[in-house]
Amino acid sequence: MNIWLVFLLGGLLTFGMRFSFIYLFGKYEIPETLRRALRFVPPAVLSAIVVPELLIQSDRLALSLTNFRLLAGVVAVLVAWKTRNTLLTILAGMAALLALQILFR
Repeated sequence: MNIWLVFLLGGLLTFGMRFSFIYLFGKYEIPETLRRALRFVPPAVLSAIVVPELLIQSDRLALSLTNFRLLAGVVAVLVAWKTRNTLLTILAGMAALLALQILFR
């Protein structure tokens, strides 16, 4: 029963936070500087999540050719840069990681 309570409260909290922003942005005029600054939030959050996963292994900075996550990340970045296709980028990165793990382990 506790897990359902956690799900319910988590969902309500998430809904409440998102709804409050939607409500405030719809009701009040947001300054242009804040509007421009908010465009950088999603890339910053994504970078904060992804970069440590690519660069850190066993609590150490791993910048070598044995870091398959980093190599797959480079493949994904190149595919994203060339195609601008999110799904293709994800699939290419996953395929590169899988291929590297199969070939070199």
